Amino acid sequence: MRAEAVLFDVNGTLVDIVTDEQQERVYRVIGHVLAYSGIELRCGPLREAYFATLEQLRARCREEHPEFDAVAVWRTIVERNATGYTRSLSADRLEQLPLFLAELHRGLARRRLRRFPHVRAVLGELRSHYRLGVVTDGQSAYARPELAQLDLLGYFEQVVVSGDFGFRKPDQRLFDTAVHALDAEPDRAVYVGNDEFRDVHGARQAGLRTVLYTSDGNAEGSSCACECTPDHVVTDHRQLLELLTPRT
Repeated sequence: MRAEAVLFDVNGTLVDIVTDEQQERVYRVIGHVLAYSGIELRCGPLREAYFATLEQLRARCREEHPEFDAVAVWRTIVERNATGYTRSLSADRLEQLPLFLAELHRGLARRRLRRFPHVRAVLGELRSHYRLGVVTDGQSAYARPELAQLDLLGYFEQVVVSGDFGFRKPDQRLFDTAVHALDAEPDRAVYVGNDEFRDVHGARQAGLRTVLYTSDGNAEGSSCACECTPDHVVTDHRQLLELLTPRT
């Protein structure tokens, strides 16, 4: 496979992550933090408010594959439950509070975050020959910080996060944006992901060649009815080095 650029999905492809946004502890802690901004919400009502607000904001989106904005969710919750004390806080504090809450929510919900084996070594080798980028479903509030925490962010010239656009994969516009930013042609770009519908189908719609990564031999999204057959399947990132022929 000859290429100019190689793009990657993140979670489930480069990064092994487990989160649990339902656990009570998450909202108990955030409720205690909100109290210092004058907002009184107990664990149960706060959890209900979070998921209800998320769905309300997503429902307003007219995209075929809508994406939510985590910071907007927390901004809405703060605005709806603000007290006189909340409104007396400085403008800077009120402006930063939703982002802080989004980061706190993610940090509390996260149960595991680690690289898959050999990822850094493979990216280091590929970077010597290709322009590298990311197209990921997620939120900028934590997508880039998590890549940085795992010492991966610096490998990529372009990081496209769905939360910045209001739509998510398989929308081909995300892939188009990344390929254009890398100054590459779609047919000279390869996308590596772990989901047959969101990654393989989405990238193929944008004209990219595709590699499906399956850490356990089982692909996600295998029940999709669309054309989701990847060009190649790998179970070890080191196999990418065998597939990709460096540019001359």
